[in-house]
Amino acid sequence: MKRFYKLVTVAEVDDGHVVHLDGKPVRTPAKAHFVMRNRALMEAVAEEWDAQVEDIRPHAMPVTQLASTAIDRIPAQREEIVRAVAAYAETDLLCYRTDHPVELAERQRRVWQPLLDWAEIRYGAALEVHIGIMPKPQPPEAIVRLAEVVESLDNLTLAGVQNATSELGSLVLALALLEKRISAEEAFAASQVDETFQIEQWGEDAEATARRAVLRADIQATGRYLDLVRG
Repeated sequence: MKRFYKLVTVAEVDDGHVVHLDGKPVRTPAKAHFVMRNRALMEAVAEEWDAQVEDIRPHAMPVTQLASTAIDRIPAQREEIVRAVAAYAETDLLCYRTDHPVELAERQRRVWQPLLDWAEIRYGAALEVHIGIMPKPQPPEAIVRLAEVVESLDNLTLAGVQNATSELGSLVLALALLEKRISAEEAFAASQVDETFQIEQWGEDAEATARRAVLRADIQATGRYLDLVRG
C-alpha cells in the first residue's frame, strides 16, 4: 500500500491516546479502535507510521504490529496463547546442553546457567538441565510456576513475551528480557550460543548471516516494545 497521508500526530482521547493520519485515527488490521493509555507506546507507533516513505511496509513497523496483536488477537485467543507460551518451559533452550566439545559445553554453562538460577530465585521455578536434545520432563512445580507468570501478564505484555519466546526459543530468556535482567542484544547472543560457536569453527554463509541479522533486529524491536509497555 502506498503512503496516503502527510501528517502523523498523537492525539488524546477519553480512553487514552490514538495516532492520527491527517486527522483520521489509525485502526488495527481487524479494524478495531487503536487506543492506548501508554502515550510513549503510541508515540513509537506514530514514529513508525511517519517513517514510511513511498510504500507502507508492515514488517518495518514492529511496535505497531505487536500492539495490534495485543488488541486483535490476544483477547480472543488468550487461553490458547498463554498455554502455548508457557509450554516453552517444558523444552526450554537453556536446559538442553552438550558435553562435547568441551569449549561449547563451558560456554553454554557460562551463559545459560546464571539465567536459570535467576529464574529459580525470581519465580521459584527450578528447571533441570539435561545433556542431549531429546525432550525430558521438567519438575511439575517449575512448569506450574512459569505458567502462572505467563497467565499474570496483561495483553500488551503477553504480545511481546509471546514474540520474544518464539524468537529466542526460550521462555526464560523472554522473561529475562521483559524484566531487564538482560538486554535485547544479550538475549540474542544467548539464543545463538550454539550457532555462534559453529560459525567460529566453520564460518558462515551469506544466507545464514542474513537470517541472523533479521533475527537480531526482530529481538531488538521486541525488546524496545516491552520497554515501552512496561514504561
